[in-house]
Amino acid sequence: MGRFSGKTIVVTGSGKEKGLGQGILQAFADEGANCVVSDLTIDAEAEGVAEELRGRGAEVATIACDVSDAAQCQSLVAQTVERFGGIDVMVNNAGIGFKMKPLLDVDTADEWDQVLAVNLSGAFYCTQAAAKAMVDKGNGGRIINIASQAAKTGFPHLPAYVSSKHGMVGLTRASAVELGAHGITVNAVCPNHVTTGLGAQQNEYFSKLLGFETVEDYLANMSAKNPMGRPGLPSDTAAACAWLASDEAIYVTGEALNVSGGEEMH
Repeated sequence: MGRFSGKTIVVTGSGKEKGLGQGILQAFADEGANCVVSDLTIDAEAEGVAEELRGRGAEVATIACDVSDAAQCQSLVAQTVERFGGIDVMVNNAGIGFKMKPLLDVDTADEWDQVLAVNLSGAFYCTQAAAKAMVDKGNGGRIINIASQAAKTGFPHLPAYVSSKHGMVGLTRASAVELGAHGITVNAVCPNHVTTGLGAQQNEYFSKLLGFETVEDYLANMSAKNPMGRPGLPSDTAAACAWLASDEAIYVTGEALNVSGGEEMH
């Protein structure tokens, strides 16, 4: 019997192997949760993520969702409730972070609107849909937004991403104020760089931008600047999510928790 036995967790953007979403679901599966794998499409990779979770003993559903579409976010929650009887934890993890370009060269429709639609509007749509289901059931719940170190600090060539992640912290705080009366906590987790599939694209781009001969040199420099001597791992973010979703964190809401090895301290 784990901390989350009988609970149901949905993680958006969780259909990629070695991604943050998979890491979060693995932590909850190991503690007894029912898991919903959701991504833009449910392809062979997403099915593989689901099957790995089943191997950990979890009941798993796979549900496609484009989080930039409010109706699809509502359907994601409705299908979860139909399958498992409710939703206890919603993790807004889906995001676009691979559109890197100098601010003066950003295309409004493609590189600004799309990033904000997924990263910020998507988090709002899923928060609203999940909160309605939680309120209807009357047992409270947990909403966790996967923000970023970029929610606290500006970075070059990522104007839309940085803006969306700062906005996610604002959404976290506004939601926490209104949903606390229903026993729903809303928090954000702000990891530093994690080399997922998305992170690997950032590695390639920024190693060239900053003049490093190889990606390995760039990563070594990144590690050297971190007080704990390494970039983040999916398991670091997953552990923070598990704590925020636990009974121990019942009185923690509206927070933006740094999980950065000391790289970000405000």
